[in-house]
Amino acid sequence: MTATGTFGLSSEARNLQWLLGNLVEEVPGVRSVAVVSSDGLLLLSSDPEVQAQAAAPDADRTAGPRGSSADLATIVSGIGSLTVGAARLMDGGGVKQTMVAMEDGSVFVMSISDGSLLGVHAAPDCDMSVIAYHMALFVGRAGHVLTPELRSELAKSAHAVETDR
Repeated sequence: MTATGTFGLSSEARNLQWLLGNLVEEVPGVRSVAVVSSDGLLLLSSDPEVQAQAAAPDADRTAGPRGSSADLATIVSGIGSLTVGAARLMDGGGVKQTMVAMEDGSVFVMSISDGSLLGVHAAPDCDMSVIAYHMALFVGRAGHVLTPELRSELAKSAHAVETDR
């Protein structure tokens, strides 16, 4: 369940897609996941509609609003920017994680070592510590492989899927 298909992607990109898929499928309460670059571009997504579009780009689909993971990417980018600004104003150092608890769900944002962000939208009854633990595992595994070249490859792939929609 990622923003791009696997055809034509590097093994590093496919590995990140696999890690994201595991996060979505194995962690109870996760609704959607997005990885966003430091400049706000969607790199990876768990949006099933985007995945279907990547798998069969010529299929006849009714155009509708952007998927939940694309919306999540926008939210994650905004939260990331806001919290970095707040941390600067408060001399708080780097932001590691942010959590927004709402009546009908939660949003978690975690920094990845290259400045990218991992965002998770979860159900209201999720186990927050389990979500945070699995996010930290993803960040630890993804951080060292998310090179500028790989970010560029993922951004181009995600953009190609979005423009085909």
